[in-house]
Amino acid sequence: MESDSYKTVSVGGKGLYKDKGSKFIAIAKHIDSEEDFKVFMTELKKEYYDARHHCYAWRLGPEDDRFRSNDDGEPSGTAGKPMLNQLLSNELYYTALIVVRYFGGTKLGVPGLISAYKNSAKEAIENSVKRKKFIYKTLELAFEYPRLNDIMRIVKEHELKILTQDFQLDCLMSLNVKKNDIQNIINRLSIFHDIKIKEL
Repeated sequence: MESDSYKTVSVGGKGLYKDKGSKFIAIAKHIDSEEDFKVFMTELKKEYYDARHHCYAWRLGPEDDRFRSNDDGEPSGTAGKPMLNQLLSNELYYTALIVVRYFGGTKLGVPGLISAYKNSAKEAIENSVKRKKFIYKTLELAFEYPRLNDIMRIVKEHELKILTQDFQLDCLMSLNVKKNDIQNIINRLSIFHDIKIKEL
C-alpha cells in the first residue's frame, strides 16, 4: 500500500560550516507553498544583506513532489543541488533550505563548495525538529437527519475530524480522512444506501 504519511521539518534549525575564511550559514524551515518560500527568502536577504550568495533548495508535498534549487551565482551544481540532495536523502517534504555564504577571499573549488553546501545543509536538518504528518482527503456526505447517529458512530470509532457540518432536514457533513483509510470509511458508510458520498 502506498504511504499516506510523510516527514517534514516542524521547527527549523541552523547549520554552520567554515572553510578558508568563508562562512556558510544554513537555515532549514517548514513551508506550505512556494509563496511561503519567497517570504522566507525575503526575510533572510534582509537579515543577511551583506552575504555574497543566498543559495536555496525547497521541496513541496508528496502528492505533486515539486522542488527547486538555485546556485545564486556559485558554479553550476555546487550549491543548490547538494542542498536538494539533503532534502531528498532525508525524505523531507514541505521544507526549504537556504545557505548564505560570506566569502573569505580564497576560492574553495568545486569539491570544496559542494562539501560546504552539503554539510551546512545537513547540519541545519539535524538541528531541526522533524515530525511525521498524514495525507488527508475530504469526504462529503449528504444525508437526511435521522441517519446522523449512524454516521456519528463511525466518526467516533475512526476518530475522524469533522471539517464542516450543516444540519437541516437535508444534512451535509465533510470529514477529514487519512488517505489509506478512505476506502474503508466509504465501505462502512455505503451500507446505508441513503447516504450520498463524494470524495473531494
